[in-house]
Amino acid sequence: MSAIRLLVLGAVRQHGRAHGYQVRNDLEYWGAHEWSNAKPGSIYHALKQMAKQGLLHAHEIAPSTAGGPPRTEYEITPAGEQEYFALLRDALTSYDQKVDVKSAAIGFMVDLPRAEAVALLKERIRRIQEWRDAVTDHYVPEGGPEQLGHIGEIMNLWLHTADAEADWARGMIGRIEGGAYTFAGEGEPFVGVLTEGEQNPYATGERHPEDAR
Repeated sequence: MSAIRLLVLGAVRQHGRAHGYQVRNDLEYWGAHEWSNAKPGSIYHALKQMAKQGLLHAHEIAPSTAGGPPRTEYEITPAGEQEYFALLRDALTSYDQKVDVKSAAIGFMVDLPRAEAVALLKERIRRIQEWRDAVTDHYVPEGGPEQLGHIGEIMNLWLHTADAEADWARGMIGRIEGGAYTFAGEGEPFVGVLTEGEQNPYATGERHPEDAR
């Protein structure tokens, strides 16, 4: 699973309707250009590709008074909503996701009901434990990594990583169950997107041909 699809769908969904530069600005505002493959070219490509797939609806709007081609604004479709939530749920439960997918899922988890977010995170912990058990079928932690030569250090790393991630997930579950954050259906959601014309303090300054639109 690529994080870019989840990130772009989530950004468009938060705006309601957004053009490519707005989506790029939001992802840079979230720091996604540092921890994911959300570079300008991949963002614009994802927008066009998902429009072709029926996940986004592309609106052509009038060109600016300064001239130039019309700017395209995107709006998520019912199929896009379905895809967005499928990606989000998968990213919250799958232990083997890369860090960019996990980070995107955490950023959008409040789009789900609180109880569902908790249930998905508990499923994530169950899958971590299942994977950990599979590793310990071949590697006994108490024996230390030396039992398998230096290759044992790999399995030792796997177990430490799994344990740390399970602990992190339990901590987040505790905070969510304790009332932290505003989830779907609970009131005004957290708004993490920039308004039109708002200065982005984290902009990279890198230009893309479609930024001129």
